Amino acid sequence: MDNLLAARSQMGMSLAFHIIFATIGVSLPLMMTIAEWRWRSTGDPAYLLLAKRWAKGTTILFAVGAVSGTVLSFELGLLWPRFMQYAGAVIGMPFSLEGFAFFTEAIFLGIYLYGWNRVPGWFHLLSGVIVAISGVLSAIFVTLVNGWMNTPTGFDMVAGKFENIHPFVAMLNPAGIPEAVHMVLAAYTAAGFATAGIHGWLLLRRGRNRFDEVAIGIALLVGGVAVLVQGVSGDALARMVAARQPMKLASLEGQFQTETGAPLRIGGIPFPDERETKYAIEIPHGLSLFGFHKYNALIKGLDQEPQSDWPNVRIVHICFQIMVGCGSLLSLFALAGGWLVWTRRPLTEHTRFIKALVLVSPLGFVALEAGWMVTELGRQPWIVYHLMRTKDAVTSMPNVTITFSVMTALYVILGVLVVWLLSRHVIAAPETKQIEHPEVLV
Repeated sequence: MDNLLAARSQMGMSLAFHIIFATIGVSLPLMMTIAEWRWRSTGDPAYLLLAKRWAKGTTILFAVGAVSGTVLSFELGLLWPRFMQYAGAVIGMPFSLEGFAFFTEAIFLGIYLYGWNRVPGWFHLLSGVIVAISGVLSAIFVTLVNGWMNTPTGFDMVAGKFENIHPFVAMLNPAGIPEAVHMVLAAYTAAGFATAGIHGWLLLRRGRNRFDEVAIGIALLVGGVAVLVQGVSGDALARMVAARQPMKLASLEGQFQTETGAPLRIGGIPFPDERETKYAIEIPHGLSLFGFHKYNALIKGLDQEPQSDWPNVRIVHICFQIMVGCGSLLSLFALAGGWLVWTRRPLTEHTRFIKALVLVSPLGFVALEAGWMVTELGRQPWIVYHLMRTKDAVTSMPNVTITFSVMTALYVILGVLVVWLLSRHVIAAPETKQIEHPEVLV
């Protein structure tokens, strides 16, 4: 394994691991705050117990996310020193703002955990809101950097160097806002459905109970609304990609030839050597409508660039199909859940629905991981689109394969520990006295 492949593998593994905890750090504080608000509004002690349980889970995952995020920041400098030297002056602001958001989240999470009956109720609830907002802002600022790597703006290029840098223009690049919205909604979707699935499994295991019922209600509300809005966000992001990164769009759809009224492909396997995507269901003119909202819009194919500048078309296409497929299934599930609620029957009365919920609950994270692979692999071979190639940014440090192996082992150990801690925390059944007498929780 050469340095480039080892560095990309290590960075990809680190991102895939970290994004799970970052996602939950964005979503769980919102659900935790909703639970406390419901307790203060209704007096139902099940909501109080739920808020405290989710707060402890948030703390565990926040700590792991902080560790993995710190590792990523070091990896940027160690594995991609030329990228940081080249672009650091442009992308420094959103990274700095992400740091402020992170520390704000940490401070108010401490207040939330230890402030029960020590600060006024309104301030305690407000601290939860600030934790939730800070988590979202942290995700947005990091995603804005990724957006800049896809659509670099906010500078003049003079003799191969960035001059006259405008940090806010760079931060608010064309891809940044659509990507950030898409990422936040994906986080709410993934964590919402996963949390609902865990409580659904617990409910099937220990029978109907108020604690798991209210947990499923809040988690499905967050995840269900997010996945339905995600369709609008995905449309906006697709149009940006069509306009700014036509080769990425061509890779997503396995579109090898430039074509007017290009079809939208469902499934299929691209064969780059044959310049053809086989076994797909094709919807006539669908890609033109999808990318430009025009029936006969021109879609640039991969034939517009030399094959050496193509990403791995097969992997990008398959990952995109996985992401869209998982999102579509979750959207249908959210609509089915909404219909059941509209019939005014509790969701937990429908055993089949709860069983199905448990089965589909991981799909949000599957879609999230696949989506990031689409974003990152679809930009290749560029680390900064059409400005800097990935191979030109990698470190010259020897033995990157060794660090990749060590970090893989570290993440495996850390992952096992987190699963063990959370399993002990989640599976513990709420005691009756905790529901009836919430003061025992203080």
